[in-house]
Amino acid sequence: VEEYRARVTPSESASMWQSLSFKANYKSAYCMAVCPAGEDVIGPFLTNRKGYLTDVVRPLQNKEEPIYVATHSDAEEFVARRFPHKTVRRIGSGLRSQSIDGFLSGLSLVFQREQSKGLNATYHFAFTGNVQRKATIIIKDRTIQVQNDHIGTPDIAITVDSETWLRILAKQTNVVRAIIRRKLRMKGSPRLLQAFSRCFPI
Repeated sequence: VEEYRARVTPSESASMWQSLSFKANYKSAYCMAVCPAGEDVIGPFLTNRKGYLTDVVRPLQNKEEPIYVATHSDAEEFVARRFPHKTVRRIGSGLRSQSIDGFLSGLSLVFQREQSKGLNATYHFAFTGNVQRKATIIIKDRTIQVQNDHIGTPDIAITVDSETWLRILAKQTNVVRAIIRRKLRMKGSPRLLQAFSRCFPI
């Protein structure tokens, strides 16, 4: 696995799996058909929306098939509730943060609103080592804000070596080991860090 990740980027892996699943043509043609971006296939939808929903969308919704979702994600709960006739299959997303900047900029994209329900906390991250950054992450009312530097009073403050944090995200090490090696220190309840991880299960 480590050798593969060193040779193939996450975006290349995602593109490969899309091609294997949907063939190397329109990877999202049905989605594009109901989006202005899908100008070449949107004609039937604009001409007869009801007919398009009946002929194209409903069969896809009613089809008995496996749906692949990230474990403990909002998508997993939604599929089980909205499409009980489909089979939920849990997978890892394959997403890996390659840098601290990538981790911070990607948080809002992978944030799971429903998993954050009931969590209202301010996190101060201080990254040390090769990459030094300070960031404030506020999770409140099922929303997330990511800001540069330390702002406000934190409910938990986490100081961590940047390379160690990337290894934690890649599941090459864990928080307990990082604490023992003094690569990670925190002021505040460890439960808040656990709650943080639940908001980004992928």
